[in-house]
Amino acid sequence: MYGLSGFLMKLSDDEFDEKDGISHKIIAIILGIFSGGIIGILATHNVDATYIFIGILIGTLFSFKIDGIHHIASLISFLIISFIFKIPNLSIFTLLICIISAFIDEIGNDNKVLYEKNKFLKLFFEYRFTMKIAILVLVILGMVNSILGYSIPYLSFLSIETLTFFLIFEISYELARIIFQKFLK
Repeated sequence: MYGLSGFLMKLSDDEFDEKDGISHKIIAIILGIFSGGIIGILATHNVDATYIFIGILIGTLFSFKIDGIHHIASLISFLIISFIFKIPNLSIFTLLICIISAFIDEIGNDNKVLYEKNKFLKLFFEYRFTMKIAILVLVILGMVNSILGYSIPYLSFLSIETLTFFLIFEISYELARIIFQKFLK
């Protein structure tokens, strides 16, 4: 489901941003509804997914990148599913790490000033590595925690499976971008 949600999210965004005409906007909205619904199911059934997807949602919101009706449709779909199935209890610090990392990624993504500085920053923000690194650190801390038994107050760690599923989400997101550019544009 992670792969499908990432694929549909990017396809919805590209359909809305890159194509003109009402039929393409409607397709983007429908894809957004399905993406938001799947993300809602993931977030209500796995606390690690909740951190990631609420982090992305709030980070995107604060960076003013929710810029189309397809995003609103996705958000509404996510909220409906979340209301029905309920979001698990969260550690505020873990959530803040995810929000801040998503926000940094969104500010850096498509940022011409950063992209012109050097190729590393362009690559780093084009593929949104801040959140990937944050999740990796939370996973490593979780692995160390499971081995040594220590904890950091008010901070929840993520499981190794979460990193795998998040990377599947990200790869599917990029695969949708490639497919759209080559075949659907």
